[in-house]
Amino acid sequence: MERSSYKSVSEISGITGRRKKIIYVDDVNYSLMTLKTRLSDYCEIFPADSVLKMYEYLESIKPDLILLDVNMPDIDGYEAIKSLKSDERYAEIPVMFLTGNSDRESVVKGLSLGAVDYVIKPFTTSKLIESIDTHLNPKKRKDSMHDEEDGNKPSVLIVDDVSSMLRAMQYALNDRYKVYILSKSEDVMDFLKNKTPELILLDYVMPILNGFDLIPMIRKLPEHKDTPILIITTEGTSDHVNEAMSLGASDFIVKPFKPKELNDKVGKHIRIARELKKIKEEFKVISS
Repeated sequence: MERSSYKSVSEISGITGRRKKIIYVDDVNYSLMTLKTRLSDYCEIFPADSVLKMYEYLESIKPDLILLDVNMPDIDGYEAIKSLKSDERYAEIPVMFLTGNSDRESVVKGLSLGAVDYVIKPFTTSKLIESIDTHLNPKKRKDSMHDEEDGNKPSVLIVDDVSSMLRAMQYALNDRYKVYILSKSEDVMDFLKNKTPELILLDYVMPILNGFDLIPMIRKLPEHKDTPILIITTEGTSDHVNEAMSLGASDFIVKPFKPKELNDKVGKHIRIARELKKIKEEFKVISS
């Protein structure tokens, strides 16, 4: 008899050893039972039909991951992750959203609140396991951002007319990113005709063109319509921030800042941009 080409879930995941414990929170019982069946070979699923049930599980088990639906009565997924991340007992548990909300605002909100991934329904079992595996396996998680074998680091452009600030930010980011630096704001547009960095850091105060002048110019380039742009500024007032956001900035960093803060913000926005790109590509495949 010819051997079936079907692969078990454990073969797809490539994970051996201790079975992972995952809490899945969804108010739809069918979704809970279906996912538990689909992942039964791979991990132990603890189905929770509410956030309160999730907390009951957390009193007795330490999960490797929490899967959250967004739209639920009483406490939704966004409020749930806020609660988890604000509690030092649970803040380090990876949280993934598993939801039908596919609009850009929902994805950005979920990832900004600290989710490690955002998987949109419907999904294949293998795709879900691949996502889970990435965030439970430290080496795969690292390689998903940095392909060390190929030296394929995410690229970042820093624009600042103060050379000491340029070098300081370059030094802070060099280990994790391929960093380009420009000291003249008028050179930015020519640079972007030849390079496509995954994130752009713009100083606010610069001669000729300041950071606010550059944002709408960059956004007019089709390849940079969704590129994260972070404004570096000494002003953190709400009016200043609101103006930056209205022009198309993704976030801002107030000077002085620590290297870890810079790395955390850059990493977060690159991850969000990659997730949005992945989701768009998946929709193209589905609609084609």
